Amino acid sequence: MTPGGERAALRVAVVGAGPRGASAVERLLANWAALGASRTTAAGNPGAGRPRALEITVFDPFTPGPGRVWRPEQPREFLMNTPCLFPTMIPSEPGLAPPLKGGSFLEWLRAREDPSDEAAALEATGYPPRALYGRYLAETFEAILAAAPEGASVRHVRAQVARLGRTPHGWAVTTADGRAREADAVVLALGHVPSKPSRSQHELMDAAVRLGLTYLPPAAPADVDWDVLPAGRPVLVRGMGLNFFDVMIRLTEGRGGRFKEGPAGLEYFPSGREPRLVAASRRGVPYRGKANLGSYYADRVRLRWLTRAAALAPREAGVTPSFDADLWPLLHRDTLWAYYSTLARAEPGAVAPGCLAELDRALAVEDPSWELHAQRVVERGVPEDRRLDLRGLGAPLVGRHFARRSDLDAQILAYLDADAAGSARGEDDPIKMAVAALHRGRAVLKEAVADGGITEESWVAGLRGWFEGLVEGLASGPPSLRIRQLAALIRAGVVSTVGPEPRFRVDRGAGCFVADSPWVGGAPVYAAAMVEALAPANVVAAADSPLIEGLLADGLVRPKYLAGADGVPRPASGLDVTPPPYRPLDVNGHAVPGLYVLGLQLSAVQWGTAIAAEAHPFGAPGEADDGAAYPSGQRTLRDADLAARAILGL
Repeated sequence: MTPGGERAALRVAVVGAGPRGASAVERLLANWAALGASRTTAAGNPGAGRPRALEITVFDPFTPGPGRVWRPEQPREFLMNTPCLFPTMIPSEPGLAPPLKGGSFLEWLRAREDPSDEAAALEATGYPPRALYGRYLAETFEAILAAAPEGASVRHVRAQVARLGRTPHGWAVTTADGRAREADAVVLALGHVPSKPSRSQHELMDAAVRLGLTYLPPAAPADVDWDVLPAGRPVLVRGMGLNFFDVMIRLTEGRGGRFKEGPAGLEYFPSGREPRLVAASRRGVPYRGKANLGSYYADRVRLRWLTRAAALAPREAGVTPSFDADLWPLLHRDTLWAYYSTLARAEPGAVAPGCLAELDRALAVEDPSWELHAQRVVERGVPEDRRLDLRGLGAPLVGRHFARRSDLDAQILAYLDADAAGSARGEDDPIKMAVAALHRGRAVLKEAVADGGITEESWVAGLRGWFEGLVEGLASGPPSLRIRQLAALIRAGVVSTVGPEPRFRVDRGAGCFVADSPWVGGAPVYAAAMVEALAPANVVAAADSPLIEGLLADGLVRPKYLAGADGVPRPASGLDVTPPPYRPLDVNGHAVPGLYVLGLQLSAVQWGTAIAAEAHPFGAPGEADDGAAYPSGQRTLRDADLAARAILGL
């Protein structure tokens, strides 16, 4: 402390340099700049305790901004799962300290001066390479550092943090090389961390070592050496979500194959270097593709029942709602209305005259009988084969048997072709608009359920139990191009499938991995290579991270425990934390001073923590108050701002 009451410098360690860590740095600098006048005033005030300088140290082996997941060196085939118009690193929320520099990803793209730059060819609704988004993050971070205000400095330590410990004056941040650096405050922005293998994965790994097989455990696709998979040989792929499409494209187009439009649609021309991929998942089908829209949310779909006001009303009244009993019925109404109103508009002959008005009245019934009223209206006015079956959309193969895998693949092709055609119809497709209502609803739910917004039982059994899997399979799928490419690969004989509820084992006599499905007849699939097309589990108790393991062992953090339907508390996926700004609770339940958490490790108090910040979530001019403005879209940036303000003593 100086004679004037100031500290020489405030030292802040940001552990993790991906988008969440970069946001923490951006908010620290922006708030420090906004503090300029008050710092000057406080400088001569004895006891003010304001630091004269801000020293930020960012720890990460990878470049700040993109970090590991978005690094610009990764293959160009890996696409983002959101269009160019969606993501941002820079907040636009009113009331926050003004950003020093930078804009949204789309604004960055439009500012490219070189017409030969790959960015110049991208439309606002196009899906860019993840490497290109990494360039945006890196350049934006550098621009922010170049605009750093007086008294603030940022340095990057290109190393992994292995341990974090308390000291009499704050924190000791120890990197993998054993060197310790002091800090007054620490922000944990760890992002995706490796996960310890499950018991079944351990067994497969051990068998692979003993039998000389190739087994690739869950990992980020950009981290995998795909060259170990031989051409022309079968490779089992477990998982048909987003990582599957990265595996698929890297082992086909990434090995020289070409997709080309032909008279009958998209065709694939092999290079001869592809393996034969045999894909399997619990549902037996991949995620549905995204609709081709002119914006992130479908313009024709508005939430009439699950508005922000309705979703937040219980909390404002001091009541903790149930997801299944209080929130889902509202979104269910919106989903039904989106489907049948689109069906009536796009296919008038499929809906009897007056049916839509009757349905509107049925959905307006406030007590639980609304669902029965709506069902009766639909049964009277819509042919059976045109009625919405949400659960059936999520699991279209349930209860179906196939005599052989070729029959299954024919059904999968029909599913893919229908899904791609629906995506092409965009806002004129009833199924895609039902999904669009779910998609809009997620943005409202993210705000409503955060920080204890619903009962623990309904968080575990409802939101994270049945709903999350349903909405991810329907609304979190890849760009529609990937669905068309998968269909072309099946027709070319490069990809085939196993079937629902697959079973995996090792045949030691044959020296192979084996997969089959109880719903598909014929011989099982044998392969000497297997890929887990799954993201590492985001569960702090299972993290394969010396840093997290050390924090847990030292009692500085603990997992959050949530009680399910049986009333028994069990560890959730994320850390136990205070209300925002999020500080972890130690083993005794006390808030840990000077330590803050951002991002994925908040998954026990926030839903959808992996989604990027949205560029313009606060509504467009002329939009009604129907849920079209979603403050949850920049929740991650607001969390970073709250942590920064707390660190700076605001």
